[in-house]
Amino acid sequence: MADITDIPDLIREFYDLAKSYLLQETVEPAKRLGHFGAYSLGAAAIWASAVVLLSVAGLRALYDVLPDNPYWEALAYVVFALLLVAFMTILVKFAPDRGVHDVYGTPTEGGER
Repeated sequence: MADITDIPDLIREFYDLAKSYLLQETVEPAKRLGHFGAYSLGAAAIWASAVVLLSVAGLRALYDVLPDNPYWEALAYVVFALLLVAFMTILVKFAPDRGVHDVYGTPTEGGER
């Protein structure tokens, strides 16, 4: 049994343990989540700007290939839209469907990878 004079030391030790536990279980995971979110937003912004720039370049290339006529420009828009839809369909079909928590090397529920 603890002596009455040990109570302040026990309270101080409890405070230090609780503080370190809260830092370990709340603050550090929140920092990691913040870093992951920042990198994800940065990557999304880069991909979005790349898609816009490549789309503009592709449309301008179609304009240059086709003859100068309003009807041909309309055809360029239609062809570009069809190519964009085809690309997105292929991307959705063949892109791996992985979530944030799917990591290579960690076993799943059934034990398979």
